[in-house]
Amino acid sequence: MGMSVVISAATADDAEQILKLQYLCFQREAEVYANYRIDPLVQTLDSVRTAITTQLVFVARLGDEIVGSVSGSTDLDGAGQIARLCVHPRLQGHGLGARLLRAVESGLADERSATCFRLHTGHRSESNLRLYRRAGYAPVGTETSPDGVLMILLEKDTAAPAYVASA
Repeated sequence: MGMSVVISAATADDAEQILKLQYLCFQREAEVYANYRIDPLVQTLDSVRTAITTQLVFVARLGDEIVGSVSGSTDLDGAGQIARLCVHPRLQGHGLGARLLRAVESGLADERSATCFRLHTGHRSESNLRLYRRAGYAPVGTETSPDGVLMILLEKDTAAPAYVASA
């Protein structure tokens, strides 16, 4: 009998697994940009622990294994910032990223009164861009990250549907 993937809030005990998962998941992004200094690959264990205590961090669990994670926080203007969405490569393409995205959006709206949602992804990250478009996000600009990658900034109103049919 198979197990179900359960999404829940991360705990301090999850920090090491989250960091290892991020490192695994963001290797593909690093390859695409020929840049192994992208932020998720250089994040420290202490900063993951801090994020778990100060932000909304959700994990997807398959039994005892963390197979996905995402974090969210709010800006001074009330915008919900979503970051570091990742799903274990063996489970990608099965809707888990969309489920994690919905979880962090709900948390930001309900617990942090977010006025809108914002996130960013690299300009060559087509699968990420497809996911975000299907989830109702629209590009609102670009910026170059400190690690030199051109990022597309995307935004969505909190009242927008959580997931729309793909076009």
